[in-house]
Amino acid sequence: MTRLRAPAWFCGWLLATALAPATAQTADPTTQPLTRSGREIYAEFRAGLADPTCDTGSSPRWRDHFAAAPRRMAAPGSDVLPLFGYVVDALRAASLPTEFALIPFVESGYRPAARSAAGPAGLWQMIAVTARDHHVPMRPGYDGRLSPVDSTRAAVRYLKTLHGMFAGDWRLAVMAYNAGEYRVFSALRRSGQVASKADPDKLVGMSGISRAYVRKLHALSCLLDQADDREEWLRALDRPVPILKPLTLPAGTTDLDRWAAGQGEDPAVVRRLNPALAGGRIARVHEPLQVLAPAVAGPMAPALDAAPVAAVQTPSLSSSPAPSTRTHVVGRGESLWTIARRYKLQVADLMARNALQARSVLRPGMVLHLDAPSD
Repeated sequence: MTRLRAPAWFCGWLLATALAPATAQTADPTTQPLTRSGREIYAEFRAGLADPTCDTGSSPRWRDHFAAAPRRMAAPGSDVLPLFGYVVDALRAASLPTEFALIPFVESGYRPAARSAAGPAGLWQMIAVTARDHHVPMRPGYDGRLSPVDSTRAAVRYLKTLHGMFAGDWRLAVMAYNAGEYRVFSALRRSGQVASKADPDKLVGMSGISRAYVRKLHALSCLLDQADDREEWLRALDRPVPILKPLTLPAGTTDLDRWAAGQGEDPAVVRRLNPALAGGRIARVHEPLQVLAPAVAGPMAPALDAAPVAAVQTPSLSSSPAPSTRTHVVGRGESLWTIARRYKLQVADLMARNALQARSVLRPGMVLHLDAPSD
């Protein structure tokens, strides 16, 4: 639970230096990937860890407590892996350690609608005072703590500030996120330590809860590290996972389901990802409102799943392409040109062999046939 309350001068400084207004995505949707492999999300998480080492005997209590986390992440149809990928992306873009992506596991189990009887709410379980101090919108009919977009943006920006304050030590930053930066500064001073050479376990005056917070995140990281030793867990991750994007609602939008259907989205999924809009109702507001939704192809860009099934297939855990035909699994960022060049093919031939159009969208995980039917 995030309990801190920053003073007015700090909030003003944070607003001026870190809380620049968010802008809507302007990238051409016809060139953006719509899905990626869950293994790619996991690889990004591992690549961003500040401390990837694990002692199998450490924190047995918290390993037992969070033992189900890897299974929940790999579960088909769960929102956990797409949301985890969204948070990992935000942290990587901010050049922050991906240990911070485990905070919502500790706080809410990666449930955007999570509420505590004590008051905290949302993925990051912010209390109302914290949310207002960090410019999360809260008004009648809209609690931004329940918005993965609003709450994640605020949490990442605040973590960025704390990470800089404490000389890039993710453990001190996590303690400060939990207990308040001034309590950590006071503990450093009382312990005769400086942030750049601190031993968090020896800080005088820090509560057991704040110390345990660091151990919880490290235990979770190690559980995921151990999980990738199991081939069945990696196979469960190796599936197309929707890429979640913040999308700005047009002015005057009043019904989330109607907007989602018009965008080619599944209204039930969009509503589930955005519990800040209770029942899908949107009150009239003056400022832009963003929701989290799976990336979709633009209206003029037909997706590959509209092509004949015989030409383009989505890989599954139980099937594989016929060994007599060469295929290529599309990776993130690849284009028809780069794939054709790799296999010394003409782009026109590659398109013809997969019944693709010039505006077709390549999705990571899609299987392309490289050989002509008569080859």
